[in-house]
Amino acid sequence: MAKHYDVAVLGTGLGALAAAALLARRSWRVLVLGQGFRPATYAYDGVTLARRAFTFLAAASPAWGRVVLELAQSQTFRRRLIPRDPMIQILAPDLRLDVSSEPAAFARELDREFPAVRRVVDELYVELARTNVAADAAFERDVVWPPGTFWERRETARLAATLPHLEDEGLPFLAELPREHAYRTIVDVSARFASHSCAPSSFAVARLHGAWTRTPVDLARGEDELSEFLLERVRAHGGETQLADRASAITHRGGRVTGLVIDGDEAPTGVQFIVADLPMHAVLDLAIDYAPKRRAIAGLPRLAAGEQRFVVSMVVRNEGIPAPLASESFLLPSLGAPDPARPTVHLQRLASSVKGATLLVAEALLPVGGHPKPAVAREAVLRTVERFLPFVERHYLVVDSVHDGRPLWDYRMGARRAIDRAQLRATGASIDAEPMNLKWNVDPPSLHGLGGEPIRAPLAGAYLAGRTTLPALGQEGELLAAWSAARLITRTDGRKEKMRREMWNKVELG
Repeated sequence: MAKHYDVAVLGTGLGALAAAALLARRSWRVLVLGQGFRPATYAYDGVTLARRAFTFLAAASPAWGRVVLELAQSQTFRRRLIPRDPMIQILAPDLRLDVSSEPAAFARELDREFPAVRRVVDELYVELARTNVAADAAFERDVVWPPGTFWERRETARLAATLPHLEDEGLPFLAELPREHAYRTIVDVSARFASHSCAPSSFAVARLHGAWTRTPVDLARGEDELSEFLLERVRAHGGETQLADRASAITHRGGRVTGLVIDGDEAPTGVQFIVADLPMHAVLDLAIDYAPKRRAIAGLPRLAAGEQRFVVSMVVRNEGIPAPLASESFLLPSLGAPDPARPTVHLQRLASSVKGATLLVAEALLPVGGHPKPAVAREAVLRTVERFLPFVERHYLVVDSVHDGRPLWDYRMGARRAIDRAQLRATGASIDAEPMNLKWNVDPPSLHGLGGEPIRAPLAGAYLAGRTTLPALGQEGELLAAWSAARLITRTDGRKEKMRREMWNKVELG
């Protein structure tokens, strides 16, 4: 083998990059492969567009706090954060609610929109605060989430027992709200867009809605900025990042990882460990001629994609944007049964590269195999946006989605022009429809509905730190998995584990 690394990280998801940065900091020689990496943004004729919506909901999580603390970047990263108020905005028929970080302003909003249930909503947020305090105390501990061995399960179960609503059926913290009340929908929708699970548990809903309403911060360049921050930390500690490359195969001997083959290389690259943000089946498919034991496969949960995140980018003249529109909104065309013709939309209002214009990023959750189909989802999403932003269609400059494979729409000459995707290839967009991020159904669920696939793959030395390990918790689940994978790898080397303990002692004393 011409090259050798301690750890190869496959993918650039939040969990994978956090694990890579932690391991590099702990003196492991790390290689990051993009594995089909696509930046969160791309450009057409000088116009920046987004292929994904991103809100850093895990910014206040102790899981992220531990990462930046160990990287010695707490203060540096905090300076990157931009306060956001209102935290979220809810738009529905005859309803506009600004969930403000200022208690007095939020109280006025509740008195205006929901005076009959003001007391109930106040009590809801008191309960969510209690839940978040307990969750913070549990998630700041150095344990494995989700656990694998007997001792890990025992350690993690002790902390899980302190979490409110973990065993609850339904959403008991909403019990005092009328069954069809709009605020139930508000809590549910915000949690669904934040989770990687199609059916987040009661605790997960409380945690995720709490994340929207206690983390009013943004990054100026969103996901791209966060990824660049973590990649720079990997390189600063001696790691290598090859985002244009991918592993085409994992080599193994005796059921253990020995290396991987990078596309285009003749000889394999030696590695001891692999951390991937891929689903388990994708990792095992890379291990050519590896046949895991039947019992190991039988013990894995079955994951099925239930929803997919469809995103439309719109560059709009500022005259078409209502002044009160917040930077993070949820557009609810119906508070009852969902309408496939007008799906619920998570809408972001961002600065545009075009002078006098705004970038709107609209994200909808499409049922896999249901309606609307991706081929017509662009129009469905635009119908929802146009329902709540009157006259916005008169001010479109550029509209596109990378997920439907259809031409980009350019309105800058006064009429809509269809720009074939072949002309966008040089800008970073694909000719064909790009895959959407998926949300999962897990059977059977584990760890009280929080867990999905285990951190350890049946192939020894391979670990997961992606969206499928703790899908219910969204970004926080990725960070917990990343910390756990880094912990398990570090503990295989007594010298590096000792160095890490000494480093943490210095951090704590400082």
